Amino acid sequence: MEDPYVPPWGARAEERTVARTAMTGVGIALILTLALPASARQFFRYVDEHGVVHLTDSPSDRRYREYQVGSVGGTLRKVRHTPRRHASRYDPLIARAARRHGLPPALVKAVVRAESNFEPAAVSHKGAQGLMQLMPATAASLGVRDPLHPEENVRGGARYLREMIDRYGSWNQALAAYNAGPTAVDRYGGIPPYRETQEYVKRVLHYYRRYDGDFSR
Repeated sequence: MEDPYVPPWGARAEERTVARTAMTGVGIALILTLALPASARQFFRYVDEHGVVHLTDSPSDRRYREYQVGSVGGTLRKVRHTPRRHASRYDPLIARAARRHGLPPALVKAVVRAESNFEPAAVSHKGAQGLMQLMPATAASLGVRDPLHPEENVRGGARYLREMIDRYGSWNQALAAYNAGPTAVDRYGGIPPYRETQEYVKRVLHYYRRYDGDFSR
């Protein structure tokens, strides 16, 4: 059974559809960028029996599968649903890393979900790597030799998250710094006015509440 996904932005949006004819991935991404609200960072897609591509940010049918629009080149990137068993695969190492750094395991798991969707080999277009999407320079500063090694990556990511919480004394600002960097948080004296970062903070906290029961007290 697939793990149901609840969009964090709440309000239901009108479904948009586009025809598949002569439509490339870049073309679809461009239409998404222009037609959907800027606040919607996650989209869902399925192709029906007539070849029509259905796209929405609020899925109402189990045939939808999650897609995301990349920020570089307008590419469309498929994101698999996360079965519950897959989402729990890294719970033991997440728990070890979280407790080592005095963090709630559910918070670390939420960051993993938001950053990589539990894909240990994930690499972003900016070069961030692994489960917690560490940039190479950050990984090196944290003593992470292989960012694609799940345990090393999560240990380093949890340490960095702990440093940001200690620095700002606030989960919201720490998560904003994890996403946009501490320089941006310092510049604005709080969560930067970047829609991506604001949605990221909301999304991680949404996942935190969702995963809070996954770990014994």
